[in-house]
Amino acid sequence: MLIDDSEPRWYAAYTYSHHEKRVAAQLQERAILHFLPLYQIVRNWRNGRAHLQLPIFPGYVFVRIVRTDRVRVLEIASIVRLVGTASGPIAIPEAEIGALQRGWSSSIQAEPYPYLTVGSRVRIRDGPFSGAEGFFVRTKQKCKVVISLETIMRSVALEIDASDVEPCHTYFPWPLPMPNNRKQLPLSIA
Repeated sequence: MLIDDSEPRWYAAYTYSHHEKRVAAQLQERAILHFLPLYQIVRNWRNGRAHLQLPIFPGYVFVRIVRTDRVRVLEIASIVRLVGTASGPIAIPEAEIGALQRGWSSSIQAEPYPYLTVGSRVRIRDGPFSGAEGFFVRTKQKCKVVISLETIMRSVALEIDASDVEPCHTYFPWPLPMPNNRKQLPLSIA
C-alpha cells in the first residue's frame, strides 16, 4: 500500500516517563499540532489533598504531522520515538483521535483502563463521543465504555449512561453457532 506523505496524519510520540507535559509545551513552542488528553485525580498526602492533572495515556503525546516532518518531532529531547515499525511510524486513524478530542472538550469522566480487546462491543449514540466504538463494562453501579487504541495498546474508560450506547455487530457472536443444527459444546481450557 502506498502511503501519501503529503497529507498530515496523527502519530503517537513515545516519551520518557513523566515527560508528557514537557513534550506538549515544546511542541506548542514549535507550532506543531499535538494532543495530550489529561484527566483529573485527587491524591491524599500527609500534608493535605492535591488535585493532579495526569495523562490518560502515560508515555504518549499525539502529533499531527506530515510523515516527512517526523525529524522536527524527534529533535525534542524528551521524545524517544514515534510509534511504528522498522519501515516508519504508523498513523493513527483520524476517527479515533477525533472522538477523543471531541470528548475531552466536554466534562466527561474518564480514566486509564487496562488494554482491552474482547467483550461486548458497543457504539456510543449520544454525547461528545458519539460514533466512537468500544467495549461495554459494568462496575458496581457505573457503566463504562472502554475505548482501546490498537496502535499504542492503551485504553481509556469513559463513564457513560447505558442508554447512550447500542450494540455493534461488527464481530461474530461468541460462541459461534454450530453448523447443521448440532448442539454447542461448552468452552473449556484443556
